Amino acid sequence: MAFDYKKEYKEFYLPKDKPSIINVPPMNFIAVRGKGDPNQPDGEYKAAMNLLYGIAFTIKMSKKTDHRIEGYFDYVVPPLEGFWWQDNTDGIDYSRKSDFHWISLIRLPDFVTKADFDWAVKEASVKKKTDYSKAEFFTYNEGLCVQCMHIGSYDDEPATIAKMDEFAARNGYKTDISDTRFHHEIYLSDARRTAPEKLKTVIRLPVIRF
Repeated sequence: MAFDYKKEYKEFYLPKDKPSIINVPPMNFIAVRGKGDPNQPDGEYKAAMNLLYGIAFTIKMSKKTDHRIEGYFDYVVPPLEGFWWQDNTDGIDYSRKSDFHWISLIRLPDFVTKADFDWAVKEASVKKKTDYSKAEFFTYNEGLCVQCMHIGSYDDEPATIAKMDEFAARNGYKTDISDTRFHHEIYLSDARRTAPEKLKTVIRLPVIRF
């Protein structure tokens, strides 16, 4: 049975639709940075998806190559995640998608080292005849956050975020978004195959105590 991060770490991937405070440990990711509207058919975001999944599955299927990763175990590729921000904006303005800056990510198992990641970038580049060098090995120590499951359209997220902000304040916290702490989303639904009102997205915001 393949190890499934969503099932094994439900506190990070399957929160309730009510806000809660959580302390998130450091994790390693495949990351691709970009900007612009994620809905553009030929935009940077779509290209980033190809890079992320190309490397993710190269690492997952390394067991069928001569490259042996120490400590490897079979696993389900974790869900897509994203950090989002806009210049000179407090929070997120969903009406200005073209102004988005983002880092798209897929979590790496702890057994994947930087050397293994570099191998995967080269392997994918050769096999798929595509330049994967824009992808990076990214370590993020998220720390203390408020999080909540959002069910519905991405454009309806402000209502959930308002609920999260109110919960945080009531419990002695305030959001702490900065150049190094981000608005974070984890996508549990495939937007191409799921009705907008049924989309499941984990929203996570960094916080500090008052």
